[in-house]
Amino acid sequence: MDTLKQFNLAMAYIETKLDSVIDFTQVARRAGCSEHHFRRMFSFLAGMSLSEYIRRRRMSQAAIELSQSDVKVIDLALKYGYTSPDAFSRAFQEVHGVTPTETRSHGASLKGILPMTFQLTIRGGNEMKYRIVQKEAFHIVGIRRRLSLVHQGVNPEMAAMWRTLTEADIETLDALADTDPDGLLSATSNFTEGRDEGAMFDYIIGVATTHTHSDVWHVLPVPTSTWAVFTVRGAFPQALQDIWERIYAEWLPTSGYEFHNGPEIVWTAGEELPEQDYHNEIWIPVRRMTSCE
Repeated sequence: MDTLKQFNLAMAYIETKLDSVIDFTQVARRAGCSEHHFRRMFSFLAGMSLSEYIRRRRMSQAAIELSQSDVKVIDLALKYGYTSPDAFSRAFQEVHGVTPTETRSHGASLKGILPMTFQLTIRGGNEMKYRIVQKEAFHIVGIRRRLSLVHQGVNPEMAAMWRTLTEADIETLDALADTDPDGLLSATSNFTEGRDEGAMFDYIIGVATTHTHSDVWHVLPVPTSTWAVFTVRGAFPQALQDIWERIYAEWLPTSGYEFHNGPEIVWTAGEELPEQDYHNEIWIPVRRMTSCE
């Protein structure tokens, strides 16, 4: 399946529905993947959530209509899915910095948000080590907090959370670990839409186990899944963040796989390693993509 072609079919469909209700089932069908996967890939590649892109495109089209016709604000509000002129005006001002009325009365400078398409950029050529693993259901037990996303560098909230684990905590968790990935790991799930800087998500530090409950630790059930497992070697956190970028930009668009239900896991080797040669694995739940009809 030509992933870029399919994604562009989805974007073209969205463009025809800016002034009406967008059926995201149809978006997913044209993209040839699940809605979840399309939203995830879009957010990473575009640098904004799909909902934010649609909002900005609608406000861009509304600005053109305001400047080129005598259309009423209330009519534009209804056309672009807003229940009141006030709600529409607030959304318009958030994008353009001026209200619809000021646009007409002062000839204000407006922002044109052009339709987005996906294009092939020649990258890669470097080796990327991965394997596909079939794994029965298990649980992750450990500590959980709601954190905010940091794209580059060390996430201070994550670092602070790791420091709360005592040697006794680690020994207790290690005793529960009885399935791969074996040893201490971290897992992320339940992201707010988009993967913008500051997006919120659940972060768990713990171990993989077949134990089903605990009176002490948070327990996250993980369903039976297919996993793509990527090897990461290098300086932390840069090497880890580089591989994450390559997964989105290089591997997923060409692999025939899409994201599936479940957490994303980062496993860290237990042995002492030089600071510039950390050994990690990234585990992401995937499934085969289906062709678009």
